[in-house]
Amino acid sequence: MIKDWMTSIPKGEICLRDDRKKTTWNATIEPFLMSKYLITQEIYSEVMLTNPSISRGIQKPVENVSWFDAIKFCNALSESSGLNKYYHVNVENESVEIIQGANGYRLPTDAEWEYSCRALSESVQYGVIEDIAWYERNANGTTHEVGLKQSNEFGLFDMLGNVWEWCWDLYDPDVYGSYRIFRGGGWSDDSRGCLASNRRRSHPTYAIDDLGFRVARS
Repeated sequence: MIKDWMTSIPKGEICLRDDRKKTTWNATIEPFLMSKYLITQEIYSEVMLTNPSISRGIQKPVENVSWFDAIKFCNALSESSGLNKYYHVNVENESVEIIQGANGYRLPTDAEWEYSCRALSESVQYGVIEDIAWYERNANGTTHEVGLKQSNEFGLFDMLGNVWEWCWDLYDPDVYGSYRIFRGGGWSDDSRGCLASNRRRSHPTYAIDDLGFRVARS
């Protein structure tokens, strides 16, 4: 199933901004594959043989997963798909390194995520918020099945709202150490929280009921 979910994202460039640090920078995006949908509880359970989610439903996004959980899922999905693991995980100190040349599943980078979310649009919301996202005003306090709202121009669903999404990148190691970035807003956020430009961070062991992920491949 996951193979059928992957869609091609074209090469491009994006200017990113961090409002806290008051910095901007440009990133070149090489062509890659991104999953159209958030990883569901059904797929996560099939691969990991467990479901940590608080709001249960097989087609709802898996949530209450840490960054480390997402990394381990990527490796397990790669192995079950006959691909090379993308990450080397050191269990003793919980460090993670990219395996050069690997063709397996991985988390999108911060730049890839925003580029994919905007889908070549200059807008921070790729459509009318009611039509594209489950958020505070329409979610009724819970997650919803993936793919029910309108996709963006790249054919990606739930890039805004439903659950936040872990990315690969460290946020600011000089200040926050090992904290990783997550993006997109969730069901408990207002419209201003569901923007392509919003960036949050937390410890890689952090897990909560409005935080999940989707996968990418180089």
